[in-house]
Amino acid sequence: MDDPELADITIRSIAVGGDGVGPDADGRIVFVAGALTGERVTGRIHSSQKRHAHADLVEVLHASPDRVVPDCRFARAGCGGCGWAHVELTAQRRAKVAMVVEAVERLGGVTIRVDSGPDLPRRGFRTTVRMPVVSGRAGFHEHRSDAVVPVDECLVAHPLIDDLLAGPRAFPGVDELVIRVGARTGDRMVVADPGAGELDLPSDVLVVGADELAKDRRAWIHERVAGVDFRISARSFFQARPDGAEALVDAVRDAVGGERPDGPLVDLYAGVGLFSATVGAGGPVVAVESSRSAVADARSNLANRSATDAKVVGVPVERWRPSPAVAVVADPPRAGLGRGGVAKVGATGATRLALVSCDAGSLGRDVGLLAADGWVPEWSRLVDMFPDTPHVEVVTSFTR
Repeated sequence: MDDPELADITIRSIAVGGDGVGPDADGRIVFVAGALTGERVTGRIHSSQKRHAHADLVEVLHASPDRVVPDCRFARAGCGGCGWAHVELTAQRRAKVAMVVEAVERLGGVTIRVDSGPDLPRRGFRTTVRMPVVSGRAGFHEHRSDAVVPVDECLVAHPLIDDLLAGPRAFPGVDELVIRVGARTGDRMVVADPGAGELDLPSDVLVVGADELAKDRRAWIHERVAGVDFRISARSFFQARPDGAEALVDAVRDAVGGERPDGPLVDLYAGVGLFSATVGAGGPVVAVESSRSAVADARSNLANRSATDAKVVGVPVERWRPSPAVAVVADPPRAGLGRGGVAKVGATGATRLALVSCDAGSLGRDVGLLAADGWVPEWSRLVDMFPDTPHVEVVTSFTR
């Protein structure tokens, strides 16, 4: 087997996804996990194409002033859960804004103002974690590896989750855990895969096996966001922190005009109804969602709204027959709206759009597609839902 190739690389920028990017001695562009702008590093090439390559960081030859020693002992031991734990916090946010600006300019062909958004707490915020379990110990994967680092605490996890890891607690017979809590209600739920067996957990914890969910058992917790209580089932997506969800609600409300739209609101990829029940409260709303679990939650969550004309449509957005609206909220998965989603947005006849994006690259592509369909981007706002990681959440306002 050939020896791995080592390369001397000067990092010029941060790519979508968080890798440092720069040329090696031969001018080839190399993406280096963990490297920061301005650094000179040695990278071990693990994949290579004609014009670019990807490398693991071996040594930092010249460090950025933004590089810090992670304050988490598990991050120092190789845990990959927080891929930017080695980056100073204000530098993280600058890098995320720059990442969004660059993606929108390069992929969308427009220049847009990107606000850095609210300063959300860095510790104790995360209300959902997915953890592999090895020999009864829960942990997180090393960066880009199947190896697991067992943990008995997590600095970013909400205390209601951290309590379930302390001890360290054993999870016999389990391959993977999903722990979900309601930070403002105190609800706690553990989903154990393949089954719950006889886990020894506090009496307030709802324990359910993945095998039970496969047989259509229903299990949920509740969370409170912007004064609204939401039912969230084990298989339904929900934002990982309520203060971040409220920041998204505020940004979406601003994007559609600052007040409840004077007419029908369409909420695409509506999930359990976060935006329908908040931004859409007090008027007609159509929520479109494909997940059966989330559709059931959304119907429950919208049942108590003061308006009686809340409709939940349980189909994929691509199969939805558009209805008229004055404003649209779209929160698509990581792949973005794409051409099909953009066509559905346009078919509503709306003049305002709030696009919630969880990937800078898909945002850039969607901006280009929307611009070609007559939409004008006004501004973007970063909501830093996941400090110490390169993940971004961005709300963008469009008019037409």
